[in-house]
Amino acid sequence: MTKEFLWGGSTSAFQFEGGYNEGGKSTSTTDVRNTPEGIADSKVASDHYHHVKEDIELMANLGIKIYRFSFNWARVIKDDGSVNEKGIEFYNTIIDSCIELGIEPFPTLYHFEMPQNLVDRFGGWKSRKCIDAFTDYAKACFLNFGDRVKRWGTINEQLIVSAASDLNGNKENNSQQKIIDMYTMSYHMSVAEKKVIKLFRELIPQGRIGPVCTMQIAYPQTSKPEDMIAAANAEDFLMYMFLDMSVYGTYPKSVQNYLKDLGLFYPLEKDKELLESNTSDFIGLNYYTSTCIKAKPDEFDDSKLPPFYRNSFFTLGENKELKKTKWMEYGIDPMGLYLGVRKLYEKYRLPMIITENGYAMSEKLDNGKIHDIQRISYLDEHIRICEKLVEEGYPLEGYCPWSLFDLVSSHQGFSKRYGLIYIDRTDQDVKECKRIPKDSYYWYQKIIKNNGIIEENI
Repeated sequence: MTKEFLWGGSTSAFQFEGGYNEGGKSTSTTDVRNTPEGIADSKVASDHYHHVKEDIELMANLGIKIYRFSFNWARVIKDDGSVNEKGIEFYNTIIDSCIELGIEPFPTLYHFEMPQNLVDRFGGWKSRKCIDAFTDYAKACFLNFGDRVKRWGTINEQLIVSAASDLNGNKENNSQQKIIDMYTMSYHMSVAEKKVIKLFRELIPQGRIGPVCTMQIAYPQTSKPEDMIAAANAEDFLMYMFLDMSVYGTYPKSVQNYLKDLGLFYPLEKDKELLESNTSDFIGLNYYTSTCIKAKPDEFDDSKLPPFYRNSFFTLGENKELKKTKWMEYGIDPMGLYLGVRKLYEKYRLPMIITENGYAMSEKLDNGKIHDIQRISYLDEHIRICEKLVEEGYPLEGYCPWSLFDLVSSHQGFSKRYGLIYIDRTDQDVKECKRIPKDSYYWYQKIIKNNGIIEENI
């Protein structure tokens, strides 16, 4: 790797922080979501709120150069719209501790959670009022942290946060109206992102800002023309829809045509100048595996599919060429990362950084240790792809595995773990949330020290 390559790691506020009713924090959508019975919620999560200094020391000992995390919107802004100074103090502790130990802080403004107050007042992202609320929140972050933080993420995985009702508060019961609301909410997020980028240019002119996207590389299930077209449509709706807006300020033509059929004529004329004149500096990429797509048969029941799959163009297929596990149900595909970075560079010509990439397992302590050889193998394969991309000249600036610590999973609690550092708690018993580095932590420590893969047996 080049000397400038940034080895890092990632977390998110609602999955990691806890302290949901401490330090003046208001209520988030993730605080009130319906968590399955017996599954941990985010109220304590990994209890980072009470382990900040210890956690950042573990990061420093690991050797990372960049820490990608997120601010909790409801911890920064009170329900009355004023700035929560205790929340600012908490994030200042994170930022200053990172810088003191040689780690670049890389925050994301919006990672799934949002103030429940905004949902209660005007429907959250259904309303354009949320655009101004998000801009005010971002301004508070820029003013309080922009003197030290120069690299920022805007919205994490807009695909997911637009579709997940428990994250955005879209409780519409009519299925057709819910789809319309989903696309409306996503559009408002995009307008808000552009207002924030414009503000960023004014307040942090030497900084860099960009989206964090779910990289959805779609393979056709067969070579039938119908499946080939379905896969192309899937990439438009699951990936390019968001990145085209972040970079170019418009949607792919296939998406525009579909929205017109729904009666939605986005982008609106009044927003075009804002959308097109404020572009991103880089792209953050979350990649776990590729997707397999096939043409949707006639009379196909799509009611149980994720909302973005419910259109007339495509549905999920099955890639039988990939190894699958309980939690990696779509398979393990390092080459999908290689293909994806190539495709995105040729389309957008922007620098990229891997903001999430990880392997999920169910784990229990074995004599006080975690031997996660499967995770090491997965990370090894994907880091080798990163090395290949850098060697070939693609502007890949860094790699942040998901996740540095075990985090509470959205729907599986602590039975599904990605971390390099074990959090000693269960779904039912919080215990003391003791931090225990796994074998993968020490393996990654060597990778960072060597600035690349070490040629030895895994």
